[in-house]
Amino acid sequence: MRVVLFDIDGTLLLSGGAGRLAMEAALRQEFGTVGPDSYRYDGKTDRLIVRETMRLEGFDDRTIDQRMPAVMALYLEGLRAALANGARRAYTLPGVQAIVDAVDAADDLVLGLLTGNVVEGAELKLSAAGLAPRRFRVGAFGSDHEDRPMLPAFARDRASALLGEQVPGERLVIIGDTPADVQCGRGVGARAIAVATGGFTVEELNAHAPAAAFRDLTETERVLDAIRHA
Repeated sequence: MRVVLFDIDGTLLLSGGAGRLAMEAALRQEFGTVGPDSYRYDGKTDRLIVRETMRLEGFDDRTIDQRMPAVMALYLEGLRAALANGARRAYTLPGVQAIVDAVDAADDLVLGLLTGNVVEGAELKLSAAGLAPRRFRVGAFGSDHEDRPMLPAFARDRASALLGEQVPGERLVIIGDTPADVQCGRGVGARAIAVATGGFTVEELNAHAPAAAFRDLTETERVLDAIRHA
């Protein structure tokens, strides 16, 4: 049995910029600034985005921690509104529906998530793109921990509880579109498969030594084979 943990943004779906739009609106309301234009969100957890951008604007961690709950509440409010009113359209990336169906149907695989999104944000984005959140039986989220490398242990422990047996880290397969996705599971021995549907090329992702790398997830059988042999 392998536990297959998909990243969301840039891997399963794109949300038409709704996430960044909502985050910047929340930061502007709480801090009066959104951080540098050059700051990249990909590969970061929601709360780490808040911390790093506001540190760059000169705010200390104590102030950031005090305002974090308000920022996240405003972010979720803005994300929900943007996705609900059609201002931003979320859609699945090529091959995603087929590979999600295949993993979900396989007797030897467990479908899950490993994402920097907080739980409610993940559910909003998945639902808007036509992916039912309940299908993902195991999850680790940005609301579990601010640092992405801490998330695989949450997924491992939840998979163990779900299956009623200890799941070793090497039975986790993380699928994502950034170097952070490839690297984050190494502390628990997880495998990684990279997909170049986000902001990094196959060549850039291969530099971080994933078990496999794909341009997209359209070749379902090849991706399944990579998952089983990662």
